[in-house]
Amino acid sequence: MAAKFPEGETRIASALRELEKHGYLSRTKERLPSGQIVTRTISYNKPQTRTARTAHVAPAARREPVPDLKEPEHPAPTAPTGRLPLPDTPDLPAHRTARNVLAGLRTRDPRLHLAERDVRRLAPAVAVWLERGMAPDDVQRTLSAGLPPEGVRHPAGFLAHRLTALLPSPFEPEPEAATARPAPLQNCDGCDRAFRSPRPGRCRDCRPACVAA
Repeated sequence: MAAKFPEGETRIASALRELEKHGYLSRTKERLPSGQIVTRTISYNKPQTRTARTAHVAPAARREPVPDLKEPEHPAPTAPTGRLPLPDTPDLPAHRTARNVLAGLRTRDPRLHLAERDVRRLAPAVAVWLERGMAPDDVQRTLSAGLPPEGVRHPAGFLAHRLTALLPSPFEPEPEAATARPAPLQNCDGCDRAFRSPRPGRCRDCRPACVAA
């Protein structure tokens, strides 16, 4: 309106407020579906009462539905929570060897340096490996092989995972064949010489003479 009339923006705004005050004009704000807020102006030939003006209320803005946030169908993978293996029998020398195996890993790779409490916690699992026929050097070689190139942030957790995931199968050596017991000693009935035989009789030298007679 200020662009069409010479009165100026201030005088036009003052006149509109005056008309609105006496009921010849009403202005309400509305929200379009796009979210934009516009002012709706209505003029009247007859002045409106205050009740009629207040009754004309702009419709409430439509609230957009809030999307239902559901849990993802495939949760993020977590670290393995399996228990560490425990030896069948408490063997103090084996536990001492297991602690030396763990403490010596830092000589193979400094990234596998363990605190004392971690050595005590992991030692029973290493004892299981030793119990299943693994040599200490083989255990160290398996645990320290193929470390990730980005490094090992938590050596204790990394080794706990390997001790569980790479646990060797039980090894039971086959029993040795029973050695045959030698035949008992017998006294020869012919020459009274001792010889081995399952039953009494004559020795090998006296047997042909006995048959010939």
